[in-house]
Amino acid sequence: MQRPDYIASDVHLGAVPRETETAFIRFLEHVGAHARTLLLVGDLFDFWFEYGPVVPGRHFRVLAALRELVDAGIPVTLMGGNHDAWGGHFLREEVGVAFHPDSVRLEIGGKCALVAHGDGVGRGDLRYRMLKAVLRSRAAILGFRALHPELGMRIARAVSSTEGKIESDEAAKGRAAYIAEWARERLLEEETLGFVICGHSHVPTIEEIAPGRYYLNAGDWIRHDTYITVSAQGEPALHTWRQAARS
Repeated sequence: MQRPDYIASDVHLGAVPRETETAFIRFLEHVGAHARTLLLVGDLFDFWFEYGPVVPGRHFRVLAALRELVDAGIPVTLMGGNHDAWGGHFLREEVGVAFHPDSVRLEIGGKCALVAHGDGVGRGDLRYRMLKAVLRSRAAILGFRALHPELGMRIARAVSSTEGKIESDEAAKGRAAYIAEWARERLLEEETLGFVICGHSHVPTIEEIAPGRYYLNAGDWIRHDTYITVSAQGEPALHTWRQAARS
């Protein structure tokens, strides 16, 4: 029996409690025993930036767990989110993941899937879309890389709003609506798509837009600890890690 594909998103390592990181590592061990592939749809890290050979050391345990999956023959795809789009050589060559800073098309559950983190899509996040173009420009990346890594990480922690989302985030509903609308439009425009898969909203979603064709959002590990599996027959299912870990 063919193993399912696993999907998770928005773990925000570095801004969540250590217990969440430990639980996520246990999830990765579970993936190693049960998955065909793993797709991480952005914001795995609350901040990630590669200063040449220097990378954030606090994520060593998770990076090692991802490398173990790759070494075991489980392909891992990592999308860049609005917090961790600045991946590069280390993630691709040392960890072994397929890193994509922007949208990509993959095969999931035997169907074509359009995958995007979801930041800036649709009609929302207008100011962010302009900011995104600046932050991802070559000039901005070179300028940030010129800073000492400790200073860069201090700045990143200061501007991150993730910790405020641990209790509540009303803005998530607005983001979720924009992203879902964009996903529906993509599925209706392209009949060859079986899935549109996003993150960013932090709202777990499985929505069947047309027979056998879905918008998927795996939610987050800030409030929900959720993930999605897609069977070899293309059938998605939403799971909560707390429940899976007890079973």
